[in-house]
Amino acid sequence: MGPSRSSFAEKFATTVGETPARYVARIRMSRARQWIAKDNTKLSVVARRLGYDSEASFSRAFKRIIALDVISHSGIEPDSQH
Repeated sequence: MGPSRSSFAEKFATTVGETPARYVARIRMSRARQWIAKDNTKLSVVARRLGYDSEASFSRAFKRIIALDVISHSGIEPDSQH
């Protein structure tokens, strides 16, 4: 049997330096950053790929995790303004 979730999370955080949830969120937003910057993927598409209900909720999460505003980072406007 494996460790409990709390035990795993504690060991993960000690080893990696952040919680599993924060690690996964950072990886997902890093991928989103790539889609936006390199692939010119629309924000609505990125938000949907990552399971967000709206561009606004995705943008808030992006800003919180990446510490950049998704709009100014991408140089594009949200799809809802096109």
